[in-house]
Amino acid sequence: MSLIPATILTGFLGSGKTTLLKRVLSEAHGQKIAIIENEFGEVNIDNDILVTDSKEQIIQMSNGCICCTIREDLREALQLLAEKKRKGSLDFDRVVIETTGLADPGPVAQTFFMDDEIAESYLLDSILTLVDAKHANQQLDDRQEARRQVGFADQIFISKTDLVSAEETADLMHRLKHMNPRAPQKTVHFGDVALSEVFDLRGFNLNTKLDIDPDFLKDEALDAPDHHDHVHGEQCNHPSHKTGHHHRHDDDVKSFVFRSDRAFDPAKLEDFLGAVVNIYGPRMLRYKGVLFMKGTERKVIFQGVHQLMGSDLGPAWAEGETRCSKMVFIGIDLPRDIFLQGMEQSLV
Repeated sequence: MSLIPATILTGFLGSGKTTLLKRVLSEAHGQKIAIIENEFGEVNIDNDILVTDSKEQIIQMSNGCICCTIREDLREALQLLAEKKRKGSLDFDRVVIETTGLADPGPVAQTFFMDDEIAESYLLDSILTLVDAKHANQQLDDRQEARRQVGFADQIFISKTDLVSAEETADLMHRLKHMNPRAPQKTVHFGDVALSEVFDLRGFNLNTKLDIDPDFLKDEALDAPDHHDHVHGEQCNHPSHKTGHHHRHDDDVKSFVFRSDRAFDPAKLEDFLGAVVNIYGPRMLRYKGVLFMKGTERKVIFQGVHQLMGSDLGPAWAEGETRCSKMVFIGIDLPRDIFLQGMEQSLV
């Protein structure tokens, strides 16, 4: 049996997760989707129920989709669904896990890597985060859970932009980009979003594409002699900072990028990353890089979530291609200088 793709859908209370889910479930895409829900009360699918197994809380809908509520452990729910699929008693193509509004997506993502049984049945595809444009700034100011959800995202959907001005939306997008430059942002109206932007995003695939918003890099002082990107601060001269429209939010979830055209010493880099993950792992949300490593003619693809990290050999460097490393770190109050200095000292 091939691996079942899984998507984690997160977002603060009222951001529109359920609206998006309903749309995905009702669209005629021919896919059978199993939904694992932390809060079952929200989705009103009663008129669509065909089969219900009250003991296991699995509900099958007329379009072939399935809903499963979690009363206990996510791991158990995933095992149960995989087992039923293997036995042929349930048929579905993929799983979407809708977290509660206050959930930290980190432990949910880790389930797919730390548990061998789950890893043998599922492939974690991506984390989608919904952000409510009307209330986002307040939520991001007040709640670390909301900031973590942004930091973990592979794709950000911004809802309720019709309730705020275009300028407020632009400022919010600017803020989100600095928390997480690798997640594309898209505004959505009442969950109206193409399925291609929800599924098969391959956010956790170890591939050679390191998506960092090009505008984010353009914004930064990349021509500085040390090649290190800076993150907006008091000295920033981004246009919206100059005009005074942009209220500077000093979020604890921040990102920074390391770049170098010198090769890494594999042993030094492993030692350094091992050490920082040991100390800062719980605060390291996502980190990902395409690395130029001494001793191999191939790109090294690297990524991690919290304390879990992994690397893989990618394709060979093309003839004439500039060999360089680029790595993005997204985390909570990470000591940027220590990370950049440590990476620098791990070069050959």
